Amino acid sequence: MNFKLNIIVAVSENMGIGMNGDLPWRLRKEMAYFSRMTKRTKDSSKQNAVIMGRKTWESIPDKNRPLAGRINIVLSRQDLKLGLNTLACSSLETALQSLQEPPLAESIESAWVIGGSSVYKEAMASPHCSRIYLTKIFKTFECDTFLPEVPMNTFKLVKDPDVPEEMQEENGVLYGYQVYERLHDFNSLKL
Repeated sequence: MNFKLNIIVAVSENMGIGMNGDLPWRLRKEMAYFSRMTKRTKDSSKQNAVIMGRKTWESIPDKNRPLAGRINIVLSRQDLKLGLNTLACSSLETALQSLQEPPLAESIESAWVIGGSSVYKEAMASPHCSRIYLTKIFKTFECDTFLPEVPMNTFKLVKDPDVPEEMQEENGVLYGYQVYERLHDFNSLKL
């Protein structure tokens, strides 16, 4: 692939990511971090894509859909009516293939999986997934949707100069940013 595939997610202490189709917390600075990370490119002639399931798409308020400054890809087996800068694909694999074909192939720098639970699980299992940008919220929230466990035999905690290392606090809630990078199987590399 000529672009990086990353995951970005915020989780509570109980690994919750959602409740009734919405975020269980209101953390404006954390949302600004999400926006900055998923929009930022090193090459100003390129943009990023965000990949999400249908329920995640529907959880975004109408006024914020599609997420501005990014190609939005919605995964669904249903026929969806989507607007400009938005593409419907039947699977994560189909979405990744679409990003490698014209006209998107030359204009995408990174793709970010932004939810929900089953899309995160599929992305973590994909050999194409390079990094997981995880916001760990140090509080338990009532949730009905959860992040699958990060496979620590596949990913390791790393530092990223673009990600703050210090603890954050907002609305009395402590949280911190973590970055996990895929381990490569050096035994399978051809020398």
